[in-house]
Amino acid sequence: MDVTAAITVNRPREAVYAFWRAFDNLPRFMYHLESVEARGEGRSHWTAKAPLGRTVEWDAEITADTPGQEIAWRSDEDAGVRNAGRVRFRDAPGARGTEVVVELTYDAPGGKVGGLVAKLFGEEPTQQVKDDLRRFKQVLETGEVVRSEGTPEGQHASRLVRQRPARPVEQDPPVTT
Repeated sequence: MDVTAAITVNRPREAVYAFWRAFDNLPRFMYHLESVEARGEGRSHWTAKAPLGRTVEWDAEITADTPGQEIAWRSDEDAGVRNAGRVRFRDAPGARGTEVVVELTYDAPGGKVGGLVAKLFGEEPTQQVKDDLRRFKQVLETGEVVRSEGTPEGQHASRLVRQRPARPVEQDPPVTT
């Protein structure tokens, strides 16, 4: 699976890059991540949630790191979820902050069937990346992830399936005298 998503964050490029580059920040806005541990020399260990309440772990290495511009990585060959990608940071037009572009290549656990199961449970990679970027923007611009009462955990398909359309409140018939 290949995923590309982008967002504009109203913050300077160096600050946006620095926040992302501190990998222990990533679980603050990437809800599928449980933890990221830096291991030194451009290596890190990742633990993520998988469909059906499972977890998956892998080690990754940084393949490119240009401060303020780009971070690229790839997982080790024996990773539970093989992945590679890049995050690019560039000044947004009109001095509106920073454009963040994520490009991800991802092998879904369980192949095509695993990908379909993940999509059914709202854990499909394209959806995750877009949701993650919206939360990233919120954290950098407001200092927190804003959640509504209706979907406090975000846009998970399993919760949305159980929702029903809004209905008007039933009112007593008007009283006539």
